[in-house]
Amino acid sequence: MPKKTLTSLLLASLLLFITGQAQPELEGTITVSGAFALYPMMVKWSEEFRAIHPKVNIDISAGGAGKGMADVLAGLVDIAMVSREIRPEETQKGAFGIAVVKDAVFPTVNENNPVLNDLLARGATKATFIGIWIEGRIKTWGQVVSRTDVTAPINVYTRSDSSGAAEVWAKFLGERAQEDLLGTGVFGDPGIADAVARDSLGIGYNNLGFAFDPDSKRPVRGLVVLPIDVNENGQVDPEEGPYTTRDQAMEAVSGGTYPSPPARELNLVTLGKPTGLAQLFLIWILADGQQFVSEAGFIPLSQERLQEELGKLQ
Repeated sequence: MPKKTLTSLLLASLLLFITGQAQPELEGTITVSGAFALYPMMVKWSEEFRAIHPKVNIDISAGGAGKGMADVLAGLVDIAMVSREIRPEETQKGAFGIAVVKDAVFPTVNENNPVLNDLLARGATKATFIGIWIEGRIKTWGQVVSRTDVTAPINVYTRSDSSGAAEVWAKFLGERAQEDLLGTGVFGDPGIADAVARDSLGIGYNNLGFAFDPDSKRPVRGLVVLPIDVNENGQVDPEEGPYTTRDQAMEAVSGGTYPSPPARELNLVTLGKPTGLAQLFLIWILADGQQFVSEAGFIPLSQERLQEELGKLQ
């Protein structure tokens, strides 16, 4: 029997159990910790799953991808939210990852930046970001936009916690590691967004769900998403931005015009192959749970990718 058919049969039987039809009602607790990037999506999935199964409790806490991975490997939680690739040494310790959605990290500046119009017209190249975060040789906003009359300093922010966003941003800047990023360390996605929003000379980076307001679908108040000049032609082409709405940013990630990294898949990780309630929750996420992905501000995986991940749960 073809693998896809086997996966479909497995899914059908598990979902039959999940619906509670002709089965005892699901009960128990699922504990989750990890990446800020996945936190809004997991909250939405939790709400929808519990609407079907009110006797299931799902405890979710955000503290960074590193904390989530450490927690799950130590057996402290059932599922970790990990917004980066799973490392070989983590797999050797028993980490079992399932990709569930796509997301991206975006550079952000303050809405009152002294050269904002230049930034939105020219964007910034990868080399510029390397000069800011890795080499430290680009120190003023005038250097970013080639204006000798502007000497205002760049206040650089990065993540202080072990972060998938930071790791992915560092990877974009030439296969670096989070430890290579310069700047003032701030805890969490909300923290770095708030720091840049309060600092007219600030620059940072945020996951899509924290760069854009979930209600207005516009950049978070005080922030502007800085376009990346991908082709390095000195101007922002239509496909490069500016992204003034969440939908525009999501379309760029989905269509592949936004670079990867910093676009990437987000993972849920268990200690060994999941069983019981955690397995059923993951099956539901990859099936019925996908209908909530776009509205929550994330990019769905392809059907082929979903089938591949479902196959891992057989």
